[in-house]
Amino acid sequence: MQKGDSAMRYTVLAVLMIVAAAFSRLLPHPANVAPITAMALVGGVYLDKRFALVIPIAALLITDWFIGYYPILFFVYGSFIVIGLIGLWLKSHKRPLPVIGATLFSSILFFVVTNFGVWMIGPEMYPKTWAGLTECFVAAVPFFRNTVFGDLVYTGVLFGLFELIAHYLKSPENAQQQSA
Repeated sequence: MQKGDSAMRYTVLAVLMIVAAAFSRLLPHPANVAPITAMALVGGVYLDKRFALVIPIAALLITDWFIGYYPILFFVYGSFIVIGLIGLWLKSHKRPLPVIGATLFSSILFFVVTNFGVWMIGPEMYPKTWAGLTECFVAAVPFFRNTVFGDLVYTGVLFGLFELIAHYLKSPENAQQQSA
């Protein structure tokens, strides 16, 4: 298998996994147990820099078209762009502990940024005071637990599947079959 061939296969594999994860958002699931963080991290690690942020955000845009848009999208998309950049950093630190750390940091980042957005421009649920911001964050804690759980599971599954398939594609037996 040629080097360019290999890179193309990995790119196609990463895109397919991101698209599959994105469409899993359309299936019934517990609140905030979603593959979005995993999509952004996997995109940063396995896609070429040119596509690392574009493909996960495009997948998010497409599925949001079905799910619906809401006032804090700027905060949601902004947090996932930053998470994609974390994925780019993770590309050169692709070991279990940094992946887990990046996933947890991404969960916290999403929680802080999006709940700040809810408080700042969301429906008038919380007063624009320090107490209102605190109330907003406290009310979001149950969702945060789901976010962390979903992020860890989906990130583990996507990274694990990608590495497993990449290992298979690199195996000598498979390389001989493909060159025959």
